Amino acid sequence: MLRALEIRDILIIDRLDLEVRPGLNVLTGETGAGKSILLDSLGFVLGWRGRADLVRQGAAQGEVTALFELGAGHPAHAILEEAGLPGGEELILRRVNTTEGRKTAWVNDRRVSGEVLRQLSGVLVELHGQHDDRGLLDARGHRALLDAYGQHAPLLETVAGAWADWRAAQRARQGAAQSLERARAEEEFLRHAAEELLALDPQPGEEPELDRRRRLMQAAERVMGDVRSAGRAMAGEDGAEAALSQAARWLEGAVPALEGLADAPLAALDRAMAELAEAQAGVEACLQALSFDPLELETVEERLFALRGLARKHAVVPEDLPSLAADFQARIDAIDGGAGSLARLEEAEAEAEKRYRAAAATLGDARREAAARLDQAVMAELAPLKMERAVFTTEITAAPPGAEGEDAVAFRVATNPGAPSGALEKIASGGELSRFLLALKVCLTTDSHGLTLIFDEIDRGVGGATADAVGRRLAALAEGEAQVLVVTHSPQVAARGGHHWRVEKRVENGITLSTVTPLAPGDRVDEIARMISGDRVTEEARQAAKALLRA
Repeated sequence: MLRALEIRDILIIDRLDLEVRPGLNVLTGETGAGKSILLDSLGFVLGWRGRADLVRQGAAQGEVTALFELGAGHPAHAILEEAGLPGGEELILRRVNTTEGRKTAWVNDRRVSGEVLRQLSGVLVELHGQHDDRGLLDARGHRALLDAYGQHAPLLETVAGAWADWRAAQRARQGAAQSLERARAEEEFLRHAAEELLALDPQPGEEPELDRRRRLMQAAERVMGDVRSAGRAMAGEDGAEAALSQAARWLEGAVPALEGLADAPLAALDRAMAELAEAQAGVEACLQALSFDPLELETVEERLFALRGLARKHAVVPEDLPSLAADFQARIDAIDGGAGSLARLEEAEAEAEKRYRAAAATLGDARREAAARLDQAVMAELAPLKMERAVFTTEITAAPPGAEGEDAVAFRVATNPGAPSGALEKIASGGELSRFLLALKVCLTTDSHGLTLIFDEIDRGVGGATADAVGRRLAALAEGEAQVLVVTHSPQVAARGGHHWRVEKRVENGITLSTVTPLAPGDRVDEIARMISGDRVTEEARQAAKALLRA
């Protein structure tokens, strides 16, 4: 809850230190004294979007600091942890605004964005008033309020999960249907292309091998004569083989007389004869490789050109033709089995929808039960607020399915039995609206967990016994460790406060300034008397003020 608010150079406040306490805190003062400035300042440090010209005239910048006390289970701890900010029992928010409009914020001395402030604001403070279209008057938030009242978090989680499953099943079915439709649109082409590829039956590595064979056969006629000449040069009567053999015989005849001198030449000739034999075998192999059937070249070229032509047709390289054939066949198989696959996806989608509808129906039943309890609770609160003839109903209607179910929720009121019901802000008058909002907020704040509730002139338009009833209900709302801050012009409400501050203006050196003064018991009598009688406080007004404080 809020413990302290420090304001420096904001509008007509030069310096203000306000210590707020648990219970009912009331702020009173004449119109224009600056009560709304306190709320503007608090909204500024909480990141609310408001007026831009906040800096006091003559000052370089304005600054607001707010100190909040956090219990062990306060939801602000999770926001701090997610944002990587230091936590603890105290939370210090500070925000500065320069005359140029530049805003800078800190949380526990760490610089943060305005978005982090607004996230914290949602769990620290709630502001309510007749013109509060961000809260209870905004029908877009009524469903969430009812769910919070009914403690529907587990049901909401189940519905959200079922919704996600249903949407995923829908996307899977739609994707499969679209793929099947596209595939069927090109089915004729796919089947023709697959048959063409199947007939050609391209094999991995086939095209480069055919190209090599074609080049070899094309070169065969040109080099065949040279290879044969090389073979004749090595063999035959005049070839190298005959010459080497003759030289070996001559040396062998001279061996006895040479006494070993011919051994080395003879060994060299033996090696030469072995190498020559290997060369002759290689030439024979070349001649065999170059020997081909003339029709074979034609066959190889036809096959090679067929592969390259089909590759150009499908804009791929010849090496990719086998994988392309497999892809076409897989797509044909998908078409052939698509109907069955689509039927299975449709069945899965129907099952997912069934689970979602069941979960949404369970949530809807829980909402209707919670709505009945909320209606009874609000009606019970209206009677003490002098609105026993008014009727409050929580209307639940069908809504398009979504992650939060299939229900639309709206709070409706009728000021008199038999009168048509309508939206809060359209049916109720100013005073009636204030009391409706108070009754509704009392019922919805059973689990506020450290939230500071601010009511900005919630009692406007009511007086007498009705204002007294409003004050009593606000006091009851602030019992225990709760904290309620009320800006009021009603003496009956002010008298119920546990802590009372007076906001007033003064002029110093031609400059208007606003101050906030905590009131002692005696001062409270005078302030409430002023609220009763106006500028001139009479003894009768003081006695009436004392009576209100004693009541």
